[in-house]
Amino acid sequence: MDDFELFGLPRRFALDRAELDSRRRALQAEVHPDRFAGTDPASRRAAMQSAVRVNEAYARLGDPLKRAAYLCELAGTPIRAEDNTAMPLEFLRQQMAWRESLDDAGSRDEVDAVARELANERRLAYERVASALDDRHDFARAAEEVRALMFIERFAADVDDRLVALEG
Repeated sequence: MDDFELFGLPRRFALDRAELDSRRRALQAEVHPDRFAGTDPASRRAAMQSAVRVNEAYARLGDPLKRAAYLCELAGTPIRAEDNTAMPLEFLRQQMAWRESLDDAGSRDEVDAVARELANERRLAYERVASALDDRHDFARAAEEVRALMFIERFAADVDDRLVALEG
């Protein structure tokens, strides 16, 4: 049973977060280990494993990047980020420009400008992922977008670190 089946949700990138949260609470109520405290050790162990499974599935479905990667994997198109680092030339150029802009930024306003540009690109990339997964069922394209988003998310953390450093 995949995570979507576990939560009774359609296998789609777009999902209703409130529904996901509600289903998590319902599942946790069913399998919470405290409900099985007075049972035999095998039942308690099974309840613990079920609770862990629900938490792991929730973490995967609740995070858009993890959910996109998971959908690709379910469709037989693994992300392979560790051995497939090929990116379109234009995206590589954009990465370099962002990195240079961040390196050259000397003020909070300049770092904020990089953050705004990155946030816009992140939003567009998630829209492309959603379209590739839910509308076109183009899992190879979605996997490419997920790999790009992995870079964007890592770089966003670098931008956040730079903002914190400027405050300190």
